[in-house]
Amino acid sequence: MTNRPAPTLPPPAERRRLREAASLSQAALAARMSVTSTTIHSWETGRTTPRGRALEAYASFLTTTADRPGPAGKPVRKRRPQPGTAAKKTEDKARGEVDSGAAAPPEPARAEASRPRPARPEPPRPAPRPPRPTGATPREAFDALYASCAGVLVRQTYLLTGRHSVAVESVERAFQLAWARWPEVAVDRDPAGWVRAAAHEYALSPWHRMRAAHRRPATPGAVVPPPRGRADHDLMNALLSLAPRHRRTLLLYDGVGLDLPETAAETEATTRATAHRVLSARAAVAERVPALADPAALHRRLDALSPLEPATEEQGALIRTVGERRVRRWTRSAVVLTAVIAGATAFCVNVAPDHYVRPPSAGEAITGVPPHAGPGPLSEEDRSLREKLREHPAAGPERVRPLPR
Repeated sequence: MTNRPAPTLPPPAERRRLREAASLSQAALAARMSVTSTTIHSWETGRTTPRGRALEAYASFLTTTADRPGPAGKPVRKRRPQPGTAAKKTEDKARGEVDSGAAAPPEPARAEASRPRPARPEPPRPAPRPPRPTGATPREAFDALYASCAGVLVRQTYLLTGRHSVAVESVERAFQLAWARWPEVAVDRDPAGWVRAAAHEYALSPWHRMRAAHRRPATPGAVVPPPRGRADHDLMNALLSLAPRHRRTLLLYDGVGLDLPETAAETEATTRATAHRVLSARAAVAERVPALADPAALHRRLDALSPLEPATEEQGALIRTVGERRVRRWTRSAVVLTAVIAGATAFCVNVAPDHYVRPPSAGEAITGVPPHAGPGPLSEEDRSLREKLREHPAAGPERVRPLPR
């Protein structure tokens, strides 16, 4: 008996295109494949690869979709269903029909579907990532990346810190670091995500507490539009009351729109811990601002809280120039410091003794020292003083006798 060759799958980008050509959302395809939406997302991003019967079913779906012509016009993206809503009921109903009409799902897929997950509404789909400029020089590619991402990153870091100056400084430092490591950033699968992680790390650095300007509480109402200043001030106070980890997780999940695995990977936490952070942050924000108990309303408010500052490629060129000057300055400082250390080391080597002098042991005779001499002859002044003292009436033995009173 010979084993059948495993079916081959198209590239991850082609898998997503074929699903959208069939006018299916990730949740609908997950219900048809008897898996979860996270599993479909992992297959489409190339993080995981299906195996066994799941691989055969997924390959058959992609092949069938590729053979038939897609609908005219741009495929419609459907929002992922939210647990506890009508969309969730429809998904459960569809999954029940598939389970009753088709064969039993394979064991890996069944285990994935039965894994407990925290009940949470899904955020809207994130904005598409900026395309990579093809045929551009590194400087042009960096300037294009800055023009497309800098304004959004300023808004995000402002939501993390509540300080506009820190937000601008964090984004500038992140792009300067990206330009210093451009060979690494250029080949990254998500350059914008690389810069975003660097900006968030710098914005939440605990070293900012040592700055004199940060010892006073932030006033977020001073940089928001006046008509919505009070409401945005309450939301900013609710966000700033959260722990930095919870604040960043809530921003990435509900503000940026990342999926749960992507949020966990960027915050360097497990998926379960990330889900608990999102739920805890939502509960804390809803307690302070009851109008934002709905995750969709929270997403809209987070997206429109801070005004978006447009960025240009000229600003990117300026940031790149400042970064290069900063690197050159640090390099020269390191060279000077190394030269000073080398000079001090050479000086110490030259003036230090080059042999060991053993100290004399106890009882050993010391030679070469002149003997101790007694008092020398008196001078003329000393003689006259001695004679004067001898002639004093109190001199002699009678001075120790008691005097009569």
